[in-house]
Amino acid sequence: MHEHEYTIADLLRVMQRLRDPQTGCPWDICQDFHSIVPSTLEECYELVDAIERNDYPHVAEELGDVLFQVIFYAQLGEESALFSFAEVVNNLVEKLLRRHPHVFADGKIEGVVSERSSVAEVKSSWEEIKQSERRSRQEGGILADIPHALPALPRAQKIQKRAAGVNFDWNDVADVIIRLEQEIEELRSAIAAGTAAEIADEMGDVLYSCVNVSRHLSLDAESTLRRSTSKFEKRFRQMEAAATRSGLALIDMNNDQLDELWEQAKGS
Repeated sequence: MHEHEYTIADLLRVMQRLRDPQTGCPWDICQDFHSIVPSTLEECYELVDAIERNDYPHVAEELGDVLFQVIFYAQLGEESALFSFAEVVNNLVEKLLRRHPHVFADGKIEGVVSERSSVAEVKSSWEEIKQSERRSRQEGGILADIPHALPALPRAQKIQKRAAGVNFDWNDVADVIIRLEQEIEELRSAIAAGTAAEIADEMGDVLYSCVNVSRHLSLDAESTLRRSTSKFEKRFRQMEAAATRSGLALIDMNNDQLDELWEQAKGS
């Protein structure tokens, strides 16, 4: 326990000081909404990495960095008379109350709903409420508010989920796998034809179908791929270590030697 515990009010004041035109930080002063987006993305990915490594002291630190991004945007909004941190909090609480009628009776924080809802009921209600919100904002279609800046895998999964919400979907995962196999065959044909544009197009269809398979298996495509990439990274590092112990570099090994190291890494 620290001798003095700082509060959100202290954090907001620190942000004000950092942006003070006369006495603030030169770097912070020259930032705007667009310039800090890369930092926001980086901080979010660092948080995800800490969570995946179960490094919870680091998770607490990274959560602070993500929170600072929110505070930074709120300060920019305040300075431009666009919105305040209080509005950010108010809008969030209102949305949470509105989207959880199975928890907050009559939309009140202390309102208790006596009957418990199932996870399936909650998911159904959640989607209905979000669709109602989109209609009330008069958005241009079911897919209109899906950000283009999302990474490709989660964006594909989100688009597929929205389409499935209006019953435009495969019946089961077996059908999706058949479609994936068809896309792979089309990729093979494109490779045989040797047209770069067609190869790229068909490769994209294969990846999109893989995301669809993942979704039908109730798996998050981004998290699943990250786990497989981490697994490959771990095994590849083991190969490097084994090669070093034998006095060789991976680049100097032939295919048979590399395959042997790979199998050893898989079996460890």
